[in-house]
Amino acid sequence: MTTVDDHGRPEPPVAADETATLLGFLDYQRATLAWKCRGLDRAGLQAKVGASSMTLGGLLKHLAYVEDYWFSQRLHGHERQHPFDLVDWKADPDWEWHSAAEDTPEQLFALCSAPGPTASRRACAGSWST
Repeated sequence: MTTVDDHGRPEPPVAADETATLLGFLDYQRATLAWKCRGLDRAGLQAKVGASSMTLGGLLKHLAYVEDYWFSQRLHGHERQHPFDLVDWKADPDWEWHSAAEDTPEQLFALCSAPGPTASRRACAGSWST
C-alpha cells in the first residue's frame, strides 16, 4: 500500500528492490514538482528569482527531457520523443530551458503525460492538474 502525504506525494518505499526504490523516489520527486507548479499560470511558470534565468516552466521541460533521455534512449534504445526529436541539440544545447517561455501551462504539463515507450512519463500524468 502506498502512503500519500498531505500534498499528494507518494512516499517512496522503505524496503524494496532497486527498481521499486528508484521508481518510488522518481514518483515522489515528480509529485513534489507538480505540487509546486499546481495552479500556476503562464506568468507563474515564467517567473525568475534573483539573477537566475531558471523558471519552473523550464524545469518542467528539462525534467521531461531528462526522463525521456534516460528512460527512452539510454535504457530502451528508442529515439527521442516529441518534441525533443525536433531539436538541433548541437546548435542549442539549452533549448528546453529557454523554449519553455513560449509554451502554455497546458503544453508544459502535457509533456509529463506524453505517450511514449516508457511508463515513467505516463506514470505522473495524474499529478499535473491545473
